[in-house]
Amino acid sequence: MLRFALLFAVLAYLAIMGFMYVQQRNFQYFPARSGTPPQELGLTGVTEDRVKTPDGETIVLWYSPAQPGKPTVLFFHGNGGEISGRHERFAYLQSQGLGAMFVSYRGYGASTGTISEPGLIIDAVTAYDVLRAKGVAAGQIMLLGESLGTGVAIQLAAQKPVAAVALEAPYTAMVDIAADVYWWLPVRLLMKDQFRSRDHIAEVKAPLLIQHGDADRVVPFAQGRALFAMANEPKQMVVIPGGTHDIISDRDVWAREVAFFLANAKAQ
Repeated sequence: MLRFALLFAVLAYLAIMGFMYVQQRNFQYFPARSGTPPQELGLTGVTEDRVKTPDGETIVLWYSPAQPGKPTVLFFHGNGGEISGRHERFAYLQSQGLGAMFVSYRGYGASTGTISEPGLIIDAVTAYDVLRAKGVAAGQIMLLGESLGTGVAIQLAAQKPVAAVALEAPYTAMVDIAADVYWWLPVRLLMKDQFRSRDHIAEVKAPLLIQHGDADRVVPFAQGRALFAMANEPKQMVVIPGGTHDIISDRDVWAREVAFFLANAKAQ
């Protein structure tokens, strides 16, 4: 009887592990797919470009040029929603005179394709190349990532020259978060999209700003602090007392980023 119970327990565990492996991206990404155009959200002066990636997908980019002498922000959102849900942030950057390009990752909004870490990095590099083709100098490109998007921003900054990088609630690796949540599974062996920011941060040479709430229960504050410790100078970290993951919607957070970007923009 005991042998039967043990066999049942092992088979049940293997079945759960198999299910989690197959369905893992449904637990990691929560895309919205309305693809609402910027004009319907009250934005003006914005173009909605549909761009082919090197691997044949079509991604949507929202773009608004900067006022003379101001930098342009290349923005990477988190794992939920889509860029249409970040229209207030886009409008805020416009109001400060900054240019903005918001990337609708593959599988989000009206962009085609299946979500994956390699795919999101391709999308980021594609958007960067589009900005450069529009005549925006590397010294005027600022990367901004929220939550999941911090890992995208870090990998892009490790590959391409940029003027500055701002991160909201970053992590050492997505797999580090998942391993804590699913401690009873061999997550480090099974997880496909690990977003190991700790493996790339040393390659980021641009000035860095990290903002993180010390009460964040989505991305633990300790991970943001650890990533900061790994980063090159010049760097600064702003700790928001009592701040949760909702700091990504905090106007004070946005304002500090704008000031940071303006301070690090290089003359063309």
